[in-house]
Amino acid sequence: MKDYSTEQMPVQEGLLGISYTNFITQESANSIRAAVGFRKIHPEQLQASLDGSSLIVAAYDQVRAVGMARLIWDGGAVALIRDIIVVPDYQMRGIETELIKQIFDFLNSKLKPGFGIQVDVMAWKSQEKIYEDLGFQVSLPQRRGMPMHICLTNQIELTDAMFQQ
Repeated sequence: MKDYSTEQMPVQEGLLGISYTNFITQESANSIRAAVGFRKIHPEQLQASLDGSSLIVAAYDQVRAVGMARLIWDGGAVALIRDIIVVPDYQMRGIETELIKQIFDFLNSKLKPGFGIQVDVMAWKSQEKIYEDLGFQVSLPQRRGMPMHICLTNQIELTDAMFQQ
């Protein structure tokens, strides 16, 4: 399978002086996660997640990373947009929408005649309206099954203290 993560997109200037690129460090990604109240991920594991993504889109206010989104794509018909995270002071300013639009641009550039890609996303709080405005539809369990998950760990409890260096 082709490694799409190596395709570089130029830095693009967006609204409010926010720039977008396809690179983010694991330190910046964990900083964004912490800003929204998510637990930090072990640096080695997070780097593997970033490296394994088909595409990363990161939003920067000058040099500070303020948002990110990851695309997990099989190179064919199924894609998942994950980690659409924007630090609280920058939320609801169009950054979430721009992150997704850039992922759509990437996926649309891979479409051939007759192809289609199912793109899934998990909506949090106020994101549902953003996603609906971009064309996403709520998945009904009768049509797509019930979303389920499990978190596998060899730790009894995952805490940010584990990642202090």
